[in-house]
Amino acid sequence: MKDKSPGGLSELETISPINSDAGGSSDFNLVAIIGGGTMGQGIAQTMAAKGIEVVLVEKNHSSLQQAVKNLNETLDREIMRWAMTKSDKKAILSRIENTVNLEEVEKCDIVISAINEDLNSKKQLFSRLDKICPPETIFVTNTSTLSVTELANSTTRESKFIGMHFLNPVPKIPLVEVVRGLKTSDETFLKIKRFAEQLDKTAVEVFEYPGYVTTRIIIALLNEAIHILMEGVASADGIDQAMKLGFNFPIGPLALADQMGLDEVMTWMESLFHDLGDLKYRPCPLLRKMVRAGHLGVKTGRGFFRYDEHGKRIR
Repeated sequence: MKDKSPGGLSELETISPINSDAGGSSDFNLVAIIGGGTMGQGIAQTMAAKGIEVVLVEKNHSSLQQAVKNLNETLDREIMRWAMTKSDKKAILSRIENTVNLEEVEKCDIVISAINEDLNSKKQLFSRLDKICPPETIFVTNTSTLSVTELANSTTRESKFIGMHFLNPVPKIPLVEVVRGLKTSDETFLKIKRFAEQLDKTAVEVFEYPGYVTTRIIIALLNEAIHILMEGVASADGIDQAMKLGFNFPIGPLALADQMGLDEVMTWMESLFHDLGDLKYRPCPLLRKMVRAGHLGVKTGRGFFRYDEHGKRIR
């Protein structure tokens, strides 16, 4: 992983379908990712593995060091699983430049925000980026609930603003929702759709609406599963086994919530409840109780189940 940050960190539309042949080249060779959390790391890894140069930007040195450390550990686990080689890891890290200097993104073809799901923070970020980047640079927000149109309105390039909702873990999930804002141009959509294909992802075109497709459906499912647990209908194991065996789910809803982070799940529920007013999105009291207790799932070692330091379930 290359580091050009000061101080030298160590490695660590319309509603009608679009004609897919209607112009817009796909190959982006230099991509900026703002935010080195779980999603930012996953997006960076995915792009670097496909030969794309990445500039990974964090807000400070300590956050950047932690991001690099976490990514190294993730790649080491893949090597232990024989899912990649040491040479693969070296190649991936060599394509990722780490920096705390936001000005570095000026040279990039596309800028992706992967910071926390906070509307005001993202609007402030894109307003700053709008002043830094050339007019032709495409802005992308990785978001599961926020309004692409409202975020685009904080810039002077609403036609070149679009959402890409990657799912975690990004390197393994073959889907990305490409979310069109009210003023996203067909050209921008086609470029990003082809970019998704460059990453070997299937792109599903989504027109902006709270929760899009995947978040809107899965959040209602998770909330209902937590209600079933709270009401004593079945144990956590029983609920997950029922859904896995009964409907061929690869992972049960409660284990999935643990994996996603219960604080994140609650934030998405609150956002959908606020936007849609539908009671099915009102967070279950048990979920609120667990979040208040700091039992956030895999990342804290305890949620609906218990986990070791590597995220493996122990009980």
